[in-house]
Amino acid sequence: MPLPPAPSKRAALLSPEAYDAPARTTHKAARKTEAQPPARAAAEKPQAGLDFEPRSGGVALEASEAEQADSFDDIEVLEDIAEPVALKKRAVAPPPAQPAARPRKVRSTGPSKLFVLDTNVLMHDPMSLFRFEEHDIFLPMIVLEELDGHKKGMTEVARNARQASRSLDALAGAQGADITGGLKLNSTGHPEAGGCLFFQTTPLDNQLPLNLPQGKADNQILAVVHSLGQQFAPREVVLVSKDINMRVKARALGLATDDYQNDKTIDDLDLLYSGAMALPPDFWAKHGKTIESWQAGHHTYYRITGPVVPSLLINQFVYFESPGEPSLYARVTEIRAKTAVLKTLKDYGHLKNAVWGVTTRNREQNFAMNLLLDPEVDFVTLTGTAGTGKTLMALAAGLTQVLDDRRYTEIIMTRATVSVGEDIGFLPGTEEEKMGPWMGALDDNLEVLAKTETSAGEWGRAATNELIRSRIKIKSMNFMRGRTFLNKYVIIDEAQNLTPKQMKTLVTRAGPGTKIVCMGNLAQIDTPYLTEGSSGLTFAVDKFKGWPHSGHITLARGERSRLADFASEVL
Repeated sequence: MPLPPAPSKRAALLSPEAYDAPARTTHKAARKTEAQPPARAAAEKPQAGLDFEPRSGGVALEASEAEQADSFDDIEVLEDIAEPVALKKRAVAPPPAQPAARPRKVRSTGPSKLFVLDTNVLMHDPMSLFRFEEHDIFLPMIVLEELDGHKKGMTEVARNARQASRSLDALAGAQGADITGGLKLNSTGHPEAGGCLFFQTTPLDNQLPLNLPQGKADNQILAVVHSLGQQFAPREVVLVSKDINMRVKARALGLATDDYQNDKTIDDLDLLYSGAMALPPDFWAKHGKTIESWQAGHHTYYRITGPVVPSLLINQFVYFESPGEPSLYARVTEIRAKTAVLKTLKDYGHLKNAVWGVTTRNREQNFAMNLLLDPEVDFVTLTGTAGTGKTLMALAAGLTQVLDDRRYTEIIMTRATVSVGEDIGFLPGTEEEKMGPWMGALDDNLEVLAKTETSAGEWGRAATNELIRSRIKIKSMNFMRGRTFLNKYVIIDEAQNLTPKQMKTLVTRAGPGTKIVCMGNLAQIDTPYLTEGSSGLTFAVDKFKGWPHSGHITLARGERSRLADFASEVL
């Protein structure tokens, strides 16, 4: 006896008359279900043009019914039904409580598009072939030629070109030699890609203006897009390119074009997680009666319930400042269902809590210092404009934990060697000597920290400087691959100039007992092709938010000088 089809609507939305109504099926699908065992029928590859629900035992549904069936995962198919009443009761009964799962992506119901990829998209992200969901991809022959021309060398572009070529070879090899009908993009283990890959196998009509040079690769791609738009009308054909001038020319010719958006973590920097949140003015009025508090050591803990809890994240800072009411500065340490636990902070703005002679000057700096000195926080990201104290606080916290607390063995400092102006050429010397010109910020901040020790005299300060220098190692990012840092305090400066892949390479170097601090100003990106939304620092902030062993703070106010603060605002 074949399995009955799963309900195509939520049980709560069904009318009483609909319980006994048969689900719509196709005769072909029904025969296929009878001929095969249920497990094999469910695993059978669906035919093109039909929307299959695996839980229905291979029964093809129409588009609207398939979406409703997708949204209801808690109804199980009964293997043996004696009476229709049993199915009725099973459908009406509420599903068992389950832990909250990750929300499903909403399946697009509109017509799929045909995206023509420029070469720079594949060289920017070799996995871009699998990032277009249910849409199809078309590669002109000139794109393959350009990939072949850029595959030699040890640069990031050459590596990406080789990786893109390997992906294309795997797709072609998995489905045989006949590629004229398109290659299924999900055939190599990428189920998120539901479209097909098409290559240009025949010459296409070139109807571009004669004043465009016909031999240029960009113009040949534009000609392909123009021809495909006429051939597949009214289907939308879109050119995807990272080249701004290419997109401008395409729009001038009336062609649909767009930038490659998948590498952008956020579209607007204002949406980036700041790490701190101001509690509403009526916080004590709404939550005061249900708050539980207790003392543990030097900290006070508050357990709160109320409308503010769903918007909180682990290790997020909250503050309440209102005249006439008690202030609150705390960090979220625990979230369970509708309750959250807040832990008050240590005030590093007071002289008795100075860190290596440095005291914090504003609220955000105090938040950052609490993260930097917490041994349970392994990864800290600090963003902010110039002069907000990122490097100084990171160094002061590192020296205290290396020399005083002996929590880490040494400080390792590195940064992306991207210059603001022209390069000054090759530099002689060892690795640390070559990195010396890039580490001017380290020298400046060490000079400030050395002056904070006034009681030891000049000889004592000189000895302290030698001790500090012996515990700080300057490393180049070029030789980080394969290394493992044990019990180290790692500072990554100017992290806004890193790509997400470089950021992953550096963060995965951490071994047991290592803390990594990433700092940067997202308004000062010097790496070509990187933006605020696609920077590795933005990527790290967004991906690590809410992890119990990481924290982030956006430093808002500059403390360098009144000149630097004014320049940051008006220039």
